[in-house]
Amino acid sequence: MSLPRLIVPSPGPYSEGSLIALSPEQARHLHALRLKPGAALELLLEGGPWAVDLTAITPQAAQVRLLSPLQEVRESPIAIHACLPITSHLATWEDWLPPLVELGVTHIHPIAYRRSEFDARRTSAKEERWSRIVASAVEQSHRSHLPELLPVQPFNSLLEWGIPQRWVAYEVATGSLNPTLCMQALAFTCGPEGGITDEEFVALKTSGWLPVCLGRSILRAATTPVAMLGAIQFQLNR
Repeated sequence: MSLPRLIVPSPGPYSEGSLIALSPEQARHLHALRLKPGAALELLLEGGPWAVDLTAITPQAAQVRLLSPLQEVRESPIAIHACLPITSHLATWEDWLPPLVELGVTHIHPIAYRRSEFDARRTSAKEERWSRIVASAVEQSHRSHLPELLPVQPFNSLLEWGIPQRWVAYEVATGSLNPTLCMQALAFTCGPEGGITDEEFVALKTSGWLPVCLGRSILRAATTPVAMLGAIQFQLNR
């Protein structure tokens, strides 16, 4: 059974034996797990994960001692940028984020497509919750680094990207074979409900984004990003 892992945004420096106070929320979580002083835990700090032990705990406060850095490889060998469309049903993002984090995404870029029905105020109100979901998924999956969740960007920003590999999921057959994955940074994108418009697809393709087919059926907006990232990780770990 894996040990509990908690994220602590401490800037350091870190050294063996250092004591770190946890947040009241983390203390309540560990108290609910009935952990006692001496219990083994893992802490994800800015520089990576550490093995720690619990030195003190109450329902509102807890403290841990750093033991040693963990030498583990849990991150993708390449940077993976998920350029996710703002959807009309923003709850879709709460379904996307946990599996995408578990599957190794390193950067999350919200994109306002033409069919996104983007409302800046409504989306901004969700950003704090999305950040918490990302952090929780990192702890659950024992990632070694926290993915970066960026501000919403307009569709046209994608046309200026210089990332070596850029893939776009598109439901219309193009007659092209899927691109071959290389060991370089990769960005992928897909459309919101209703899909990417023909004009947007042409603009993406003209600027270097390559179309990707994920099967013969047309996938829902809620399905496509996870299917895409699963296919990428399959190729990375062959």
